[in-house]
Amino acid sequence: MKYIVFAAILFFIVPSALLAQSSFIDYQKSQGRVADVFRRKEDTLKKQFAAKQLAWPAKYVYIRSFKYDSELEVWVKSNPQEEYKLFKSYKVCALAGTLGPKRIEGDYQVPEGFYYINEFKPNSQYHLSLGLNYPNAADRILADSMSPGGDIYIHGSCVTQGCIPITNPQIEELYILTSHARNQGQDFIPVHIFPVKFSNPKSMAYLDKLMKDDADLKAFEKTMKQAFDFFEGTKQLPVVGVTSKGDYVLY
Repeated sequence: MKYIVFAAILFFIVPSALLAQSSFIDYQKSQGRVADVFRRKEDTLKKQFAAKQLAWPAKYVYIRSFKYDSELEVWVKSNPQEEYKLFKSYKVCALAGTLGPKRIEGDYQVPEGFYYINEFKPNSQYHLSLGLNYPNAADRILADSMSPGGDIYIHGSCVTQGCIPITNPQIEELYILTSHARNQGQDFIPVHIFPVKFSNPKSMAYLDKLMKDDADLKAFEKTMKQAFDFFEGTKQLPVVGVTSKGDYVLY
């Protein structure tokens, strides 16, 4: 069976990335709203990192979100060999759709799966936004071929029609953290979206009830749990691929 590997541990800093360091962060700071955010928030973030004995700025950022638990975690580290350390957990402040992957435009469904940040939007109507690469390789196989949907963001303003909303102060912090990581060469900042926090028994009970008569959903969520368990055990990211049928597979 052929596999498409699309979500690996892509944490290599190369000379070309180094050459682009100043241009990315300088562009972000040239935007009025972002410049104000850096001025107000960056020093506080530095102090929070120091209090947790974390190196500033983080060179690698990993974000994972739990739909049913309405939680978004921010993990950081300073080199590929380190284990990720939890910096903060944010409350996802609005919900749309239900558990399970997104399959068609207009379903108000938050995607589930393995994504990365592919857009920094400094002038978003939702204060600040970080775009996700939905539809990814799996979604392009399994979602509606004519209208899979798109424009999925982590953003501020606490409203949603299928995105991941947090408060404006929280998106400001996350925007600074991810901007620094991108500036230092992390071109693929991973964002993994899970149905539930699999370590939470109440959340698992709800998911089990939902999957009871849905074999496809049960198979999908089994792989999501494997990825969750891998990170919990190693504090490193699994290498994730996609089969020709659109199923995720872990290596």
